[in-house]
Amino acid sequence: MSASAAAVPTVRRGKSAQVRVQRFGAFLTSMIMPNLPAFLAWGLITTLFIAAGWTPNGILGGFGNADAMSWQGAATALAQAKDGTTFHQYVGLVGPMITYLLPLLIANAGGRIVYKDRGAVVASIVAVGMIVGSTVPMFLGAMIVGPASAWVMKKIDSIWAGKIRPGFEMLVDMFSAGIAGAAMAVGAFFLFAPVITSVSKALGHVVDAMASHQLLPLMSLIVEPAKVLFLNNAIGNGVLVPLGAQQVTQHGQSLLFLVEANPGPGFGILLAYTLLGVGVAKSSAPGAIIIQFFGGIHEVYFPFVLMKPMLIIAAILGGATGVATNVVFGSGLRGPAAPGSIIAVLAATPRGSYLGVILSVVLSAAVSFVVAAVILRAQRRRDLELGESGDLSAAIAQTEANKGKSSSALGSLSGAATADAAGSTLVGTRPIHSIIFACDAGMGSSAMGASILRDKLRKAGLSDISVVNKAVANLEDGADIVISQSELTDRARRHAPTSRHLSVDNFLASPVYDDVVAEARAAAATAGDRSAS
Repeated sequence: MSASAAAVPTVRRGKSAQVRVQRFGAFLTSMIMPNLPAFLAWGLITTLFIAAGWTPNGILGGFGNADAMSWQGAATALAQAKDGTTFHQYVGLVGPMITYLLPLLIANAGGRIVYKDRGAVVASIVAVGMIVGSTVPMFLGAMIVGPASAWVMKKIDSIWAGKIRPGFEMLVDMFSAGIAGAAMAVGAFFLFAPVITSVSKALGHVVDAMASHQLLPLMSLIVEPAKVLFLNNAIGNGVLVPLGAQQVTQHGQSLLFLVEANPGPGFGILLAYTLLGVGVAKSSAPGAIIIQFFGGIHEVYFPFVLMKPMLIIAAILGGATGVATNVVFGSGLRGPAAPGSIIAVLAATPRGSYLGVILSVVLSAAVSFVVAAVILRAQRRRDLELGESGDLSAAIAQTEANKGKSSSALGSLSGAATADAAGSTLVGTRPIHSIIFACDAGMGSSAMGASILRDKLRKAGLSDISVVNKAVANLEDGADIVISQSELTDRARRHAPTSRHLSVDNFLASPVYDDVVAEARAAAATAGDRSAS
């Protein structure tokens, strides 16, 4: 057997593993993203009303110690209190929100993804048992027990599906969900909660150990490449957000929220392209800076790194600089900064951490800019001789080698986009009423693509067509057209089998949009002719 032939299975395993990690990250994101407003609300309340906040308020912020973040800690303190303190005065809003509201929302979202409303209700019931049985915020537990309990309920329902006598369906449905939810809640209280508590504390000890040995900046070695390869959802939402929330209950803030969300490294790379890039990369970088730094959509700088993989060094060093700065200044955020906009970062910054947080963004941008500028300057003559088409071809080839699939990010530089075999040419006159853009998280690039197509339709006088963006996991059948990245189209078809599916390599610049507008205009004209006749 030749060496090249022997290598094929290894490559396939690598691709398969990467796809599984991406899907897992997307699933975690679909539980976190819809609930980010609640995280933001909790962060604002914490920043304003706790003892170290801008406007301390004992009733809203609570005036207990860290133990007040748990029901058990508050109950113990109240039992010892001699001054007539009430529960809400001791705990305020901060403790109940992080202990109950946020984990329940996550569990509810996870259950809804697996088994819709019925799964969401059961997941919430079970999550309460887990929360009350633990002594740390159960974000990690909620992401596990929510989908798991909904899956169990789904399997239980399948046992007697189609076997219930008419008229007894509601009775069986109510009692089966209630009994199963109660049983799993008790099990979560006694069995699951202690395990997750131990795991959460162990992960916290690992972070503390890294901090004590000045090793936290090394996290950028994993996080920054993961961002460019779209593997960051599993790391950010699965690890950093739960650990960061746990640190907030202990220290009032956490730098873990800024490891991934820091907009500095991407800003520095885009600024280097603005000053030293060539061709379409140079002209596209200024607009990308606004979207990345202020809009918080970091993925717009990924194609610039993918064009020149050496720039990942700039991203890593910039990210590590930001983490090190927060370590030195003891700064961090009260809650997740999502999206990763400088506005969201500053909104989640607690009183006393502004200097460190702002410096972490500025210094990380400066370091990534200097390193990226050196790399771009060293290759500038070759880039000018090669021309942008050569660069883009090399970048696309490198992406296929590294990712094992086409890259939507690289397509934005060349303006290249493809439609799938079934929908590469749009024809027909059936009226179009609804179009959905689907991506992993349901935000970012799909939102931008939806905005672009919505604007094109409006200019064509077709503003009555609904154009929205959703996560692939949240797709529902019924839309006339679903537009997704080529690597996600198969998953989108499973969720919306009767819709017409179109694939693009890039949400930001695709000729498919003009085809959709042309088809919609033709369909509208045909409908008008029929009504006139």
